[in-house]
Amino acid sequence: MGADLKAETTEPAFEAARRFLIENPDALRQDAELLAAAGLRLDAANVVDFGPAALARVHAAHQAEATAREQIELVARENFAAQAQAQAAVIELLESVDLADLAQRLDQIAQARFGLVAGVLAVETDDEAPAGWFRLVESQADMLLGGDHNSERLGVLPTAHGLFGDRAAEVESCALVRLAFADGRQGVLAFASAEADGFVPDMGAELISFLARVVERTAARWTLN
Repeated sequence: MGADLKAETTEPAFEAARRFLIENPDALRQDAELLAAAGLRLDAANVVDFGPAALARVHAAHQAEATAREQIELVARENFAAQAQAQAAVIELLESVDLADLAQRLDQIAQARFGLVAGVLAVETDDEAPAGWFRLVESQADMLLGGDHNSERLGVLPTAHGLFGDRAAEVESCALVRLAFADGRQGVLAFASAEADGFVPDMGAELISFLARVVERTAARWTLN
């Protein structure tokens, strides 16, 4: 008997409780408080069954899984739609006949394809900027982008509202991407949203950066002034 007592005191408490319930199943069936705490209940045949609490947990887990799956599917659909719009936008930009047409096409793409307030092209120059482009002074691209090492900047950027002219009052958030032209000049591609969360700092800028590269290569066909 001493050996049995020693074994019981040295094995883990869970294993001891489990062995006890296996050897004494009536102790579980007759303890309503323990059944309720475990989310179990007795069915008509006196067999332990899942109770409302356990079923609720299973249902909640299923709902969470379904919600996660729906969110993944929604993101996938939005990404696919954005890629399709970007591909169409690239074709439109490549069909530009001059710098003014390039700026106009970008603005139309921003509004018609992406639902934005505006799309603007800006370039640093001592002379007049091309028609439809915004003229920047030397180093202004760095100031707008928050530093000479920054290639893009997204969020609520009041200092960039002036790029959008008479539509500045509609702007709540912006996306700015640096442009580097073949002649060494710096510029900015800017998109404006009427929503404060239209562009946020932690948003991926891959699509906008890709369009900026297309603009750079398309603009290289002509002289900027």
